Amino acid sequence: MPAKDPSKIPVSDLTSVQAKGELKRLAYEIALNDKRYYQEDAPKITDAAYDALRDRNAAIEKRFPHLIRPDSPSKRVGAAPTGRFKKVRHAVPMLSLDNAFSEDDVRDFVGRIRRFLKLGEDEKISFSAEPKIDGLSMSLRYEDGELVTAATRGDGTEGEDVTANIKTLKDVPKELKGRNLPKVVEVRGEVYMTKAAFLKLNERQKEAGEAIFANPRNSAAGSLRQKDPAITASRPLGFFAYAWGEMSEMPADSQSGMIKWFEHCGFDTNPLTKTCHSVEELLAFHRHIEERRARLDYDIDGVVYKVDRLDWQERLGFVSRSPRWAIAHKFPAERAITVLNDIEIQVGRTGALTPVGKLEAVGVGGVIVQNVTLHNEDYIKGIGGDGEPIREGRDIRIGDTVVIQRAGDVIPQVVDVVIDKRPHGAKPYHFPKKCPCPLHTDVVREVTATGEEGARARCTGEFACPFQKIEHLKLFASRRAFDIEGLGEKQVELFFEKGWVKEPADIFTLEDRNAKIKLEEEEGYGETSVGNLFGAIRERRAISLDRFIYALGMRHVGETTALALARGYGSWKAFHEACLKVAKGDEEAIAEMDALDQIGDTVIDSIKAYFGESHNKGIVERLIKQIDIRDVAQPKKDTPIAGKTVVFTGALEKMTREEAKAMAERLGAKAAGSVSKKTDYVVAGPGAGSKLADAKKLGIKVLTEDEWLKLVGQ
Repeated sequence: MPAKDPSKIPVSDLTSVQAKGELKRLAYEIALNDKRYYQEDAPKITDAAYDALRDRNAAIEKRFPHLIRPDSPSKRVGAAPTGRFKKVRHAVPMLSLDNAFSEDDVRDFVGRIRRFLKLGEDEKISFSAEPKIDGLSMSLRYEDGELVTAATRGDGTEGEDVTANIKTLKDVPKELKGRNLPKVVEVRGEVYMTKAAFLKLNERQKEAGEAIFANPRNSAAGSLRQKDPAITASRPLGFFAYAWGEMSEMPADSQSGMIKWFEHCGFDTNPLTKTCHSVEELLAFHRHIEERRARLDYDIDGVVYKVDRLDWQERLGFVSRSPRWAIAHKFPAERAITVLNDIEIQVGRTGALTPVGKLEAVGVGGVIVQNVTLHNEDYIKGIGGDGEPIREGRDIRIGDTVVIQRAGDVIPQVVDVVIDKRPHGAKPYHFPKKCPCPLHTDVVREVTATGEEGARARCTGEFACPFQKIEHLKLFASRRAFDIEGLGEKQVELFFEKGWVKEPADIFTLEDRNAKIKLEEEEGYGETSVGNLFGAIRERRAISLDRFIYALGMRHVGETTALALARGYGSWKAFHEACLKVAKGDEEAIAEMDALDQIGDTVIDSIKAYFGESHNKGIVERLIKQIDIRDVAQPKKDTPIAGKTVVFTGALEKMTREEAKAMAERLGAKAAGSVSKKTDYVVAGPGAGSKLADAKKLGIKVLTEDEWLKLVGQ
């Protein structure tokens, strides 16, 4: 009987000899794929398959630390492909879309729009519906009709300049057609490769002895990353226009009108785009596109719905980093059956213990899945928790055969257990009572505001727990915080274990200390990779206030809350002073923070705890000496309410309170949730209560809804 291939053996079953061989194989394969991706722009495997290689390497190293190789991938920083192109800051951010996964989600989306705009059930809302292309987002800037810049989405605020390469695409006009064009036009859309073109390209690659591309999206992205535009020109890339950024004038008053205008200017637009007038029409369109999905000559992963009227889009505005007026309706998740080999516990930056299921590798929707979140203790027991509970009465045990799916084609989760295949003797999983960190501190279940036991379990080690310290550093360097290229999770772990980076400020002094550290002499590093890392760190010494607040890693302060705090205080100096006062129990400072929209007791308590801890204050003080925190952009100065603070109370009759707040912010004012001494106006409708009383007590000007609309010129 032939020996089992070691690459197919679960990490938990590997012998020391097999593990040593696997680490050698993985080091070679990962290095080879790094070269193909970073240097040749010709990846041969999917991102998920590459991640699976790295995950397996990390798992083996964790189980057999004495076998870690000098050339281990965990010690190496790959050359970032983004180093080839200069950065471009988007004049208007390229935002992402919220997702809908069910028909009820779509109905809720339309219902929220009706409530926000105060529309009756009999008033029609038209939507522009289009297939969601699985390609590379691009922003094309035209000035006086000529293409001047092409930039990738990047992090939504800043992308890569790929102008020379984009100019080789036949679908992208170098000059816009038509007369009386706006002086500035930013056309946004998706660069893609058709399935037929992808197959032909791979045939040519094979004949030439070159690397084969993994899929159309990767080949499109790789083609745009070429140093030589001639190579991009040789690749069969297309472009669909469907949105816009900065516009000096608007040539149409509807989404569908803008799509037609793009066509007049010389762009290709998706011919399947359709205007729908009801929820049922939207859902019928989604079903129609899903049926045609396999026959389309390009990859899609759902359908996008956008409110057609642009004046309604403006009124609806944005929440966090997504528009209220659009949503992506994803296709159903694909499922697969595999075996749960083990359950490991991960400790997050706030001390939360998250169980992670280690699976027998299985393909789901073209992606190899080896890990799956099990959420918390209750979820494993089958009684709910953070995720959708598995079938009632079915717990999850090591050795079980489980049904998994990729929710929204992204997050793997267990949705059922095949009881008939449960191994004899499989025992219920017992959640740990001690943290797996070296301190082995107690684990406790959190208590909710109502005094009930919550689902989340936390390590009580707080700032002494090394796992929490590492997770804080990972968040700090992550894409949505400081976004430091080359400083990923593996590098953070290595630098922490070496004692080189123990807190965020250490990142920015790393280069100064390198004469002693000699990072370039570390296995897997060299002068080029070290130079790239230090360059990336220097680039990130300047950061926006909202990103900085998020990067601090305070509990309950996510991106949306960080943005609300940044807008509320405007500068780091003002925010920092307020936090220190809140930590000391200053009632006026607490009231002022509580007055900010979207900020309540939970966030204030978290900020109070964070800035009340001397360890944290020291971390922040040392950090701000190393960086430049940019103030929030000044509000519009040409409106009568610019810079003012407004509170809405009571039942407004001509708009919803949510729309009124959005209008105030659009006109440069701050929309607060409660009244304080710094409030300038209180807009009171029928039924106004304590806020109106507070305003009168403090002598703040009170306006009716009509007076407010007259003030702002609406």
